[in-house]
Amino acid sequence: KKDIPAVNFIIHEIHCRRNIEICPYCSDSIPKSGMKNHIESEHVQVTCKCRMKMENSLLKDHEASTCPLRPVLCQFCDIQLAFNKLQEHELYCGARTEPCGACGRNVLLKELKEHPRVCG
Repeated sequence: KKDIPAVNFIIHEIHCRRNIEICPYCSDSIPKSGMKNHIESEHVQVTCKCRMKMENSLLKDHEASTCPLRPVLCQFCDIQLAFNKLQEHELYCGARTEPCGACGRNVLLKELKEHPRVCG
């Protein structure tokens, strides 16, 4: 699957047929000696902590971006919690108040960023 100078093509093709296999799962070219290890490390099915099953090679991306149990920070209190709990927590947490340093009024945390425009 790579460009080879025409002069080397026959030797290269013989080498590839002897030493390289195409992975039946991802179609990557893998040395025959490493195929078993490739399949076990990349394509074995694993279960995430959210109970979703996937190939091992996809687990890190899933845990970082789509897992409902991935850790995230609350925008109001910086507490780390699971993504699927974030919305409920931020509704509660953003409804707390803090006094404005300029006008002294109690302001909802979820409105604190917008408050300086209407303050005073």
